[in-house]
Parts: sequence; structure tokens; C-alpha cells
Amino acid sequence: MSPLDRDILAERTMVVERHLGRVADRLPASEEAFQPATDASDAVVLHLWQATQVVIDLATSACLHFNLGAPASYADAFRRLSEADVIAADLASRLGRAAGFRNVVAHAYDQLDMVRVHRAAREGPADLRAFLGILRDRLSPVAQ
Repeated sequence: MSPLDRDILAERTMVVERHLGRVADRLPASEEAFQPATDASDAVVLHLWQATQVVIDLATSACLHFNLGAPASYADAFRRLSEADVIAADLASRLGRAAGFRNVVAHAYDQLDMVRVHRAAREGPADLRAFLGILRDRLSPVAQ
């Protein structure tokens, strides 16, 4: 795991934004139009999973950076950051659910609920971006 610094965060933020852009480009407007085993659904799931994975990796690095210890699970990384007042508890809870989405994609892809995936693709990017913004602000040098 690489150390967390502003340059790494900036690079990872660009990666997340690229993936989220692809999610937005391929996400149908309606849940009904979002069907499994289509090019659009495959692209949305893949890119949302990848964006989520980058944020999870950053959360784990942030736990180490802020001396919070190594998290036992992906959701635990967000919980630790919340308990240390790095992120709000409600954001930590939503990001913990995003980590659960990542696990379903990685281990039980055939069990995805496409309505929930559509909702996650519509609403989840704001949470990923909020987390990245908080980390950016916490790693920025203090103005003097």
C-alpha cells in the first residue's frame, strides 16, 4: 500500500472521475431500461466497481495515514475514519454500503439487483466525490 499524499490523491481522484464519467455516459435514464447482460449495464457495473475500489483503497491508506490502524474490512475503514472525525457517520455508513456493493460485484456478480445498481450509479458518485474532497481538504497544507 502506498503512502497517502496530495499527489497520489490527485492521481486517484482523476482515475475515479474517469470511471464515474463512463458510468454517467452509459447509465440509462430509467431503471426499467437498465437491463442485465447488456453492454451498458456491464460498463456501468465495471466502472462503478472500479471507482468504488479506488475509494476503498484510499480509505485504507487514510486509516494508516491518520494512525487509525489497519481496518479489518472495507466497511471498517470508513467506520474508523468516522470515529476519528475525518468523515461524517452518515457518509461512512453509505460508503460502507458501497464497499458491500463492491463485494457483491467481485464475488456474486450474477446476484446483482439491477434496480439497486441503477440507484447506486445515480446516487453513489456524490458520496465518492464527497470522500475525495474531504481527503483533499485534510491533506492540503494549512494556509498561513
